[in-house]
Amino acid sequence: MDAEQIDVISYSGNRGDERPVTFVLRGLRIDVVEIADRWIEEGFEERMRKRYFRVKGSDGNTHRIYFDENVLVWYYTS
Repeated sequence: MDAEQIDVISYSGNRGDERPVTFVLRGLRIDVVEIADRWIEEGFEERMRKRYFRVKGSDGNTHRIYFDENVLVWYYTS
């Protein structure tokens, strides 16, 4: 699974970057129209925690993005 770092504008509630609102993918600004699914992946040995979102974008496509809580960076993945 290849991941590409992206810029995300997110709704920040009491837990920080809770959910994506808009993201920029290869120069194209895409608004999140709907969050179709969300889940968390954790790894205890490597101490990783990633919050995944499958979103429907304003471009008409479905995208999968995630927030890596260890490095506080958003990524786009295929």
